[in-house]
Amino acid sequence: MSVTIYHNPSCGTSRNTLALIRNAGIEPTVIEYLHQPPDRATLADLIARAGLTVREAVRQKGTPYAELGLDSPSITDDQLLDAMLAHPILINRPFVVTPTRVRLCRPSELVLEILDAPQRGAFTKEDGEPVIDEHGEHVRHG
Repeated sequence: MSVTIYHNPSCGTSRNTLALIRNAGIEPTVIEYLHQPPDRATLADLIARAGLTVREAVRQKGTPYAELGLDSPSITDDQLLDAMLAHPILINRPFVVTPTRVRLCRPSELVLEILDAPQRGAFTKEDGEPVIDEHGEHVRHG
C-alpha cells in the first residue's frame, strides 16, 4: 500500500501517526513539509480531499496565526492558502494520503480509518495512552 505522510518530527501527534502506519507494516513516503512544503495546488487538493475547509486546515497553536491576523473572518481561503505556503508551520498536521483517501490525523488514531492494513501488534502513544492491544485491535476510549 502506498502511503504518504506530511510529517513534522517535532509534533507528537505526527510521530504517533507515523508509528501507527509503520505498526501496520507500511513504510510510508515521509514528507517533512516544513522543509518541503507542498505547492498550492497540492495543498488545496489535500485539504479538499480530506473534507476540510481551508480554515479547518490552518494550525493556530504555536504558529504566527494571530500575529498575521488570520483569525479575522474577512480573510479568504486564498489568503489563508497564501499564508500557509509562506509559513508552512500554519499547515495542520499530519495529513496522510493513501491510494483512496486523505485524512488530517488529529488525533493520530484517525489514521486507522484509512489504512487498508491491520496493525501488527500492540501500540501505545508517546504519552502512554494505549491505542492498539496485543491482538492488534483498536482500544476504544470513552
